[in-house]
Amino acid sequence: MDSSIKQGADALFILLGAIMVLAMHAGFAFLELGTVRRKNQVNALVKILVDFSVSTLAYFFVGYSVAYGVNFFSGAEVLAAKNGYELVKFFFLLTFAAAIPAIVSGGIAERARFGPQLIATAVLVGFFYPMFEGVAWNQLLGFQAWLKAFTGAEFHDFAGSVVVHAVGGWIGLAAVLLLGARSNRYRRDGAMSAHPPSSIPFLALGAWILAVGWFGFNVMSAQTLDKISGLVAVNSLMAMVGGTLAATLMGRNDPGFAYNGPLAGLVAVCAGSDLMHPLGAAVTGAVAGVLFVKFFTWTQNKWRIDDVLGVWPLHGLCGAWGGLACGIFGQTALGGIGGVSFLAQLLGTVLGVAWAFVGGLVVYGLLKQLIGLRLSQEEEFEGADLAIHKISASPENEGGW
Repeated sequence: MDSSIKQGADALFILLGAIMVLAMHAGFAFLELGTVRRKNQVNALVKILVDFSVSTLAYFFVGYSVAYGVNFFSGAEVLAAKNGYELVKFFFLLTFAAAIPAIVSGGIAERARFGPQLIATAVLVGFFYPMFEGVAWNQLLGFQAWLKAFTGAEFHDFAGSVVVHAVGGWIGLAAVLLLGARSNRYRRDGAMSAHPPSSIPFLALGAWILAVGWFGFNVMSAQTLDKISGLVAVNSLMAMVGGTLAATLMGRNDPGFAYNGPLAGLVAVCAGSDLMHPLGAAVTGAVAGVLFVKFFTWTQNKWRIDDVLGVWPLHGLCGAWGGLACGIFGQTALGGIGGVSFLAQLLGTVLGVAWAFVGGLVVYGLLKQLIGLRLSQEEEFEGADLAIHKISASPENEGGW
């Protein structure tokens, strides 16, 4: 292929991936909007958009340089080289980075202040996320070289089961623990207030948007057109349906579980989607669906951790499972392509989880001490929509007309 055509094709390929993952942020917004109570729907929509915007600046000026040693402080003529491929590659990887605050947002919904969350977003996307991203994907700090010498293989995470999802989920768990449960969620007499989803249709819409965009998330992680693999697409599909069926069965037809099932499967298949056999991907997704239902139920009911959207079981646990599943189903003995070591996957996953959880405790712990994380009790009772944005999702009267 003519080199100029290849450059243009690669730039278009990764740009389409970036646009598909950008669209996933609408999925995050509607999934959260549909799950929270009506008085917090506007807040869900505004948070995802503004968090994305803060993430873009943090990643452009700091985070991308931390991970890849690349900065954009040169003339537009230089930036436009190779059809602007380096710029659209930044755009693509930014959409991954911005998933971190989008994931956290669902856990801390209904009671977190707006300003402190934006500060946390800037610090997480500017430093904590790209540090691990660079370690996993850009040979930063020599961890991958050490792993290869020790286990015979590097830590493999093709599309971010651990780098994006587990990191986001474990940061989210730290934030949820520091924030505490919603008012009156767990009562002194041992009873619990149930907060059913405010809109199953919006929840379902969010899940569908995420599931469709995920094919850009996974397939376009090849980053150049010549490395595209239909195996990644079909493995993503199989994991998605495996997660859906397992979660629907385990959740006894509950629509909230049915619609988080495909997301659990897709989270888990990211890491090994380029290596597994489609049957291995289906099993990986099904295990993730079961994990989500079980641990969502336990966190809410048994351990009384008020993780509103279940971001820790969905992203934190299913992401970590994905890192390990890559080391199991990526093996040639189980129909995979091979070149992975279970020990390397275990060590890489543990490092990612530990870094994320400690980072989350540091960032949200400092914010809690310095400026506070929670809305006041009155504001929480009134709802984040009126308290922060001064309007509800569906105002009852038109007032003054």
